Amino acid sequence: MDIALIIIGFLFCLIGLVGSFLPVLPGPFTSWIGLLILHFTDAIPQNWTFLGITLGVSIVVWVLDYIVPALGTKKFGGTKYGMIGSSLGLIVGLIFMGPFGIIIGPFAGAFIGEFIRDSSESSKALKAAFGSFIGFLAGTFIKFIVCIAFLILFIQEVWDHWENLF
Repeated sequence: MDIALIIIGFLFCLIGLVGSFLPVLPGPFTSWIGLLILHFTDAIPQNWTFLGITLGVSIVVWVLDYIVPALGTKKFGGTKYGMIGSSLGLIVGLIFMGPFGIIIGPFAGAFIGEFIRDSSESSKALKAAFGSFIGFLAGTFIKFIVCIAFLILFIQEVWDHWENLF
């Protein structure tokens, strides 16, 4: 049973890593669930302080994920249209362009969103799209780093208690 829980927890950590790029999946929180599952095994002792701190980190990153893109968009003169366009552009870009769409999709979506709001000023829409894109990249980078850290912590916990598994 422990091996099954470790595999499921590891899969949650990997899904969280993917979720750090996709706005529909809460990446760090999904990775944290993997850590939680790991601590339900008999081989790994439960450490509620560790789980509490990592949960706190995932909640802070979740909140920052909403604040950072908004700050980037606002800093460059954008509106909610740019932020919504950036998220939709990411999804459309991933579907039609694969991993390359992660870069082009949010930028194009933010530009289109700002252009729809005010089509008379394309330079302002371009500037706002750039700000939204920078904010999106910053938020994604933070989520990705936290998910990598959670994955490393997961692997370290399994490694440290390897002899208890067999």
